[in-house]
Amino acid sequence: MKLKDLAHSRTGDKGDIINISVIAYNEKDYPTLEKLVTVEAVKKFLGETVQGEVIRYEVPNLGAMNFVMQKALRGGVTRSLRLDKHGKSLSSILLEMPLEINN
Repeated sequence: MKLKDLAHSRTGDKGDIINISVIAYNEKDYPTLEKLVTVEAVKKFLGETVQGEVIRYEVPNLGAMNFVMQKALRGGVTRSLRLDKHGKSLSSILLEMPLEINN
């Protein structure tokens, strides 16, 4: 199963910082997301894309988490040579993260 099977996402940026929200389609799946979509798992999955710290903020009443990632845009919109200077595609990439769910 992939993250996109349980959640959708939105992305925003500010300078060289990107935030990616992960929002459960169904509130009953939020505890599973909370358990599996950890800072360590996200950082490992995105690899060298995120060079700095990753912080997770939990919003359980919305069934959502927000990941704030430092040094993720290679200098920010005005300096980056990346094709996706705002990092909008990173939310789609993150949704491809595999989840191992043990019943």
